[in-house]
Amino acid sequence: MPSFGDPAELRDAELDKSLVARAVAGERAAFAALIERHYDFIFRVACKWLGRRQDAEDIAQEVCVKLASVLKSFDGRSAFTSWLYRITLNAVRDSQRAGKRRDRKHDGLAEVHPEDEPPQQEEATTARELWAAVQALSPQQQQAVMLVYAEDMSHAEASAIMGCKEATVSWHVHEAKKTLRGLLR
Repeated sequence: MPSFGDPAELRDAELDKSLVARAVAGERAAFAALIERHYDFIFRVACKWLGRRQDAEDIAQEVCVKLASVLKSFDGRSAFTSWLYRITLNAVRDSQRAGKRRDRKHDGLAEVHPEDEPPQQEEATTARELWAAVQALSPQQQQAVMLVYAEDMSHAEASAIMGCKEATVSWHVHEAKKTLRGLLR
């Protein structure tokens, strides 16, 4: 997420605001440019949360379509990418609630094969166990852990996306660590 300390990030944020304003005014080229700039971001976020490329592609397409109707609700108080992350995360949650993702394993976590070397087997097993444990957390803890550790966001950046105070994110991360320690013993 942009911190706006870097002049390039400031230019990107201004470009996003300009494209949003033009797209809301009906300029199709601006909307297309906005989608082109952020499609990979939308896909990456969906893929991290869902784990399956096909599901992530479906969500990315769904978010792009949805943007046409919700773009006017972007008020510019946060970075466009923070707002877009929330939109994408909501689409992921809706998909999960609809049952589209039942009993699927995270593709990024490899199965252990007999021909794998022992260190790779151990890494794959540990990653699979950790992913299963994270999935067992409460939705708020899961979101805080994913944003802070998988997305490498600060607690402040995660709080902007989660719509809560930074201290609340810190508390969710703390509680998640306690729960994960218990689950992984």
